[in-house]
Amino acid sequence: MPGPTSSWVCPPERTQIIENLVSGVGESKQTHLKGIRVVYCGSLDRYNPSNIGILEDYLYQQTRSEEYDCLANLAILKLYQFNPTLYNSDVVIHILIKALTSAPFPDFYLCVSLLDERPSSANADEPDPLPSILPQLQQLYALLQQCRFPAFWTLYLSEEYRVLREEYTVESVSFEDSVRKVVVRAVKAAFTKIGVKRLSSYFNLEETASEAFVSKLGWSIEDGVVIVPPNPDNQIQSTVVQETIALPRTFTSLLRILPHIPADGRVIELVKVITHAARTA
Repeated sequence: MPGPTSSWVCPPERTQIIENLVSGVGESKQTHLKGIRVVYCGSLDRYNPSNIGILEDYLYQQTRSEEYDCLANLAILKLYQFNPTLYNSDVVIHILIKALTSAPFPDFYLCVSLLDERPSSANADEPDPLPSILPQLQQLYALLQQCRFPAFWTLYLSEEYRVLREEYTVESVSFEDSVRKVVVRAVKAAFTKIGVKRLSSYFNLEETASEAFVSKLGWSIEDGVVIVPPNPDNQIQSTVVQETIALPRTFTSLLRILPHIPADGRVIELVKVITHAARTA
């Protein structure tokens, strides 16, 4: 069964065409330049601007489902950097929305780091919405990173964020459930038990809906308390690390020389430390 890292690097939903564009693996080709045979591989295709349509279609496939492919989305942003005329603000916003629900992983910041050079909107009638939407997404991501989930829902559902909800996140299937999965990851790492009422405030759901949600996860509920199954993150276990250090011959020679060094206080302390180390090694 693939782990989280392998699924992030190569999601199972990724087609071979997308894989070739993302990883730079493709069919080798050859040509002749001044009588010299030149062989090059398909890795150059990842920087081919004509492939932007394929990657954008793949992004919209992600928004219409619960699929997520960070590396493919980063490839879009990189092509926008190299080809500013291809820039599409709606595509960028949808990429950021998908990355938002990857918290606490740093996908969102990876995407933002590729947005430093943005062309200004040439059409005054249709200004670029990203400068106003980006700060909102950054605020929401910060709240998720800080596990301030009730504050996240309050801000997200406010009038100030209406445009974000009605024009962008509404197009992302199960966006709110994806946020709740962020909550699940945080709760699994920090709790063994949590009250249904408190968890409901994290989910922004009624208590009955929260109980149904956690039941799908296989979590049990006893007397209004959700029992979080044991996992490596929420189980405190002490570990003892013991190392054996083999001392070289030069160390033994140093022990023979040290008694002949003037009895400075610091040297005496050093002798004690080294002698102790030699005896316990």
